[in-house]
This record gives sequence, C-alpha cells and structure tokens, in this order.
Amino acid sequence: MARFSLLQPVIDLDRRVPSLMSNSNNNLSASQAGIQVVDSGRDFSALHNRMQWYIDQNILSSVNTLIMQGDEVVDFQTFGYMDLETRAPLRGDAIFRMYSNTKLVTSVAAMILHERGLFDLNDPLSKFMPEFADPLVLTADAKSITDVEPCREPIRIRHILSHSAGFSYGFIEPDSVIDQAYNAGGSNIFASFGSTLEELCAQLAKHPLAYQPGSAWRYSLATDVTARFVEVVSGMRFDAFLQQEIFGPLGMVDTDFWVPPEKRDRFTTMYAPVDLMDPMKGGLNKADDAQTGEYCGERALLSGGGGLVSTVADYLSFIQMLVGQGSHNGVQILQPDSLAAMRTNQLAPGVGVSFPMWDMPGTTFGLGFALKEVLAADDPAGMQDEYHWGGMAGTHSWMAPQSGLTGMCMTQLMPGFWHPFSHEFKAAAYGSLR
Repeated sequence: MARFSLLQPVIDLDRRVPSLMSNSNNNLSASQAGIQVVDSGRDFSALHNRMQWYIDQNILSSVNTLIMQGDEVVDFQTFGYMDLETRAPLRGDAIFRMYSNTKLVTSVAAMILHERGLFDLNDPLSKFMPEFADPLVLTADAKSITDVEPCREPIRIRHILSHSAGFSYGFIEPDSVIDQAYNAGGSNIFASFGSTLEELCAQLAKHPLAYQPGSAWRYSLATDVTARFVEVVSGMRFDAFLQQEIFGPLGMVDTDFWVPPEKRDRFTTMYAPVDLMDPMKGGLNKADDAQTGEYCGERALLSGGGGLVSTVADYLSFIQMLVGQGSHNGVQILQPDSLAAMRTNQLAPGVGVSFPMWDMPGTTFGLGFALKEVLAADDPAGMQDEYHWGGMAGTHSWMAPQSGLTGMCMTQLMPGFWHPFSHEFKAAAYGSLR
C-alpha cells in the first residue's frame, strides 16, 4: 500500500470556477444539520468541485466538509449519497460511523475524572485494574511470543492516553509477533465485538507488551483500555458516563454506540474500494448496510477506541468545545489547563507517530491527540501545533490554534483514514487563508 504524506493537493486553489453544487441544496444540508454558516467572503468553489469529483469518479459514495474560523462555521457542504443503491442525496443530519474519532471523546472522558482528582497521570494502571500488574514485555529482537523480559516500569495512565503503553491492535502489522499473538488469542478488535470492555481487557492482559512502557509509540487498543478505566474509576458503564458528562451537556442527541430503528433512514451505508491498494481507483463495494449492519443493534463492546456513531452537528459541538477551551454554549466540560495538557507531547524524546502505511512526519502524541510539532518544508505556517485525529472510514477532524482554523470531513469508506480526499480538503482549507 502506498504511503501518503499530509498535504498532497491536486486542486488549483487559485482557479476559481462555479460550484457544481446548488446553493439551495447547500442551504438544505445546513438546515437539516442545524448548522449556521457565516458568510466569510471566501470562495470555496474549487474545494467543492474537487469533492464532487470524488463522488463523480465513484471513489467516494458520500462526503461532507466543514471549515470553521475561530468559533464560526464559514463553510459546510454535503456531496454524494446516503447509499449508492437508491442514490438518495446525502443528508445534512446523516449519521456516520466515527471509528477512531471516538478516541478523542474517550480521552476527554478520562480527563474529566482527572480534573476531579480521582487519579494522577503517573498512577500505575494496575492501581485501578490489577490485571495489568507486572506484565511481561517482548524483547527488542523477539522472534516468538515467548521471547520476553520483565517490565522495567509499570504502565501508567499517561501511557494509555498516548499509545505508549506497549499494547497493539492486531491488524496494523498482522505479520508482527505481537499482532499474530493478538489474533491467535482473540484480542483483535474485530473479533471482540461480543465482549464487554472488562472481558476485552482481561484477555489483553494475558499478552506481553510490545515494548517497555513509555519507550515507543504504537497505535493500539489502549483507548479501549482507557474506556474500561473510566468505567472502573467512575463506577458507571462507559456509555452512561459519556451521556451524562459529555453528550447530554453538549446536546449530542444522535451520538451513541448503535443506531436505533427510528434513525436508520439517516444512517449512511459504508463502502470499500474495489482495489484496496489504489485509493484513487473508482469502484465501490458495500461494506456495511445501514439497515441490517453491525451498528443496527446494541453491542456488548462499548469501544472507546472506535465504537461511536455521530452526525456532523453533534461532533461539531464536541469540536467547538475543544476549540473553546473546554466550553461550548455556556457548558464547561473541561478546564483550559486540562486541554493544554492534552495538547502537550507525552512521548519520549525522539519518539513520534509512525505507521507502516501512512506517513506523518513531525507528529508526536499528547493525551488523546496527534500533535503537529515540526512542520515540513511545504506545510503552511498556520499548521504549527495543530492537534487532530481521524477514523478508519474517513472521518477526520483537526484544530489549528495558531491560525484559528478548524476542519472536519466525513465519508464512509473502509479503509478511508489518511485518504487523499482528506489531504486535499485540508490543503484547500489552509489555502483559503491566503
């Protein structure tokens, strides 16, 4: 699979052409979503036409894009269809599988408990979850799962919030020793939907760690461990805690771990590319049905790493809270100091975010966010200190405090994380500042 860098713009941002989307359709989408768009005087037509191109080429079935300057939405558009079978236009209030955008919500949930003095970031995880006491660790040159050494320091809470605990995922590097063990032992997230968070963590604790805690970064089930940690510390089910502390106060009425029957007419169908190795080749196959798929019933696993569904309006409320120093519409979810800590690198010196298939140069990790710490030569200056993350099916959000710019884009393509469409959207958003 090709590696993709952060900004690979194809559109010419200086070429101004009329938008292919009618103003009436755009106004309908904003009205459906309940989103007020402020006229900034900027011309986003090149961006709109390029997103429509992805639909016309059958690379994406649907996509919405939203740009915010400060706390005001200056552009919101929908493109494509709820599903390719009926070709019903994508609704402004459509419900999307958010996958790893869930991780930001889970991290905020943990930090709410931290503000209440219920744990310290340096506390050992085993203080609250004894199953993670004294884990074994794979040696650096491990050839099998039995090549282990003692853990030199405990897994700490800051480690699970920054993917530096030593856990893995089971699918990112399927040929690795640790992922083979996860798959053989039933700890792959895709094989765990029938488990509760407690059961998943009990199974995960049976495996050695991939590396010494705090010494490296590896994308992992750590945020699902964090979700179970929230349950243990709060004494509440994870979904109930999110509803009480985040969703209810922010008015996120369509965000949940499943889609009830009365909302399924607003649930998007997810597709997969016909060629998984070429993200720009047209052609799509249905991957999850909106009426009969895996989100159409309540699930045992309340995955803090990837279980939520949401709408652009709901997730916008959450993002506006982050941009607003923890407050939105008069509701304070987190204090500014907590958000500042979340936006501070937690990794060891010289350690950065790294994937075998996606390129993220100059990126470190805080308490739930990826952080743009070092700009590449072609990165805009306003990207410095940007914090972000996205979901496997192509739901991305990023916040840039230096430029006051925020972007969100959502599609339903598996896999759609770090897809070229999202890079082009970001390039156009930053280009609009010129």
